[in-house]
Amino acid sequence: MSDQSFHGVLPYLVSPVDPDGRVRADVLARLCEHLIEAGVHGLVPLGSTGEFAYLSWEQQRRVVEVVVEAAAGRVPVIAGVASTTIIEAEARARAFERMGVDGILAILEAYFPIGDDGVFAYFEAIGKSVGLPVVLYTNPNFQRSDLSLPVIERLSHVPNIRYIKDASSNTGRLLSIINRVEGRMGVFAASAHIPACVMLIGGVGWMAGPACVAPRQSVALYEVCRRGDWQQAMALQRPLWALNQAFAKYNLAACIKGGLELQGYAVGAPLRPQSPLPPEGIAEVRAALASIGALQHAAA
Repeated sequence: MSDQSFHGVLPYLVSPVDPDGRVRADVLARLCEHLIEAGVHGLVPLGSTGEFAYLSWEQQRRVVEVVVEAAAGRVPVIAGVASTTIIEAEARARAFERMGVDGILAILEAYFPIGDDGVFAYFEAIGKSVGLPVVLYTNPNFQRSDLSLPVIERLSHVPNIRYIKDASSNTGRLLSIINRVEGRMGVFAASAHIPACVMLIGGVGWMAGPACVAPRQSVALYEVCRRGDWQQAMALQRPLWALNQAFAKYNLAACIKGGLELQGYAVGAPLRPQSPLPPEGIAEVRAALASIGALQHAAA
């Protein structure tokens, strides 16, 4: 796929893995097909919902290979790259570029805290290692070293670092980012934000796990936001926000995988030692999906 702007609804894909550690390629490919048919604007393997931190490098390669093949150039594929070292992050980004992805989602893993200069050096190195658009990913709830506003502003001057996905719960921080990058980077929200509000302040869309189980509803919300019909946008946003609130009570990967199982996709449980969704969680996710009409498109 030729270079194009990233925008809209980009689901964070799950990583279906069987008990023996093999990627369930048929299930993942069928899910990709369903999401593309539902109108999503891209696919993001190896985001948080994709359990990147729990997968071996060979499993990660296989997940990306399946997604690139399933997308077949119809929508962009933005693959997550996460490492504790610059040299490994560069190698993985280059490997995914050779496999045919359309962009890189850059994630910093850290055991020891890293200062601003180290954080900048890590993301700058990924950007310079490939010729693809790079999306910065920041999630202060799970990352030991976060992207500060000054570092984000500095990185916005690296030519192919063109986007940021902020998964904090602070929509005001998103507005601060938008103001500081002055159009050099597009800003994606996460399910922790209210996407309609993010679109109102200048966001370009959202990357989120819940879009895997509610793609049509998410795309409908995005299109209404693009038209600037904010009253209708909030009418669509409210029931979707109830779904996010249900997911916030449990492990996100467990919720999305549990929801997909209810829709007919045998994606399995989260990788151990994570726990699967408990019975009460299954009931809550079932109710949340039913309330927005997201169980009627179950896979055959």
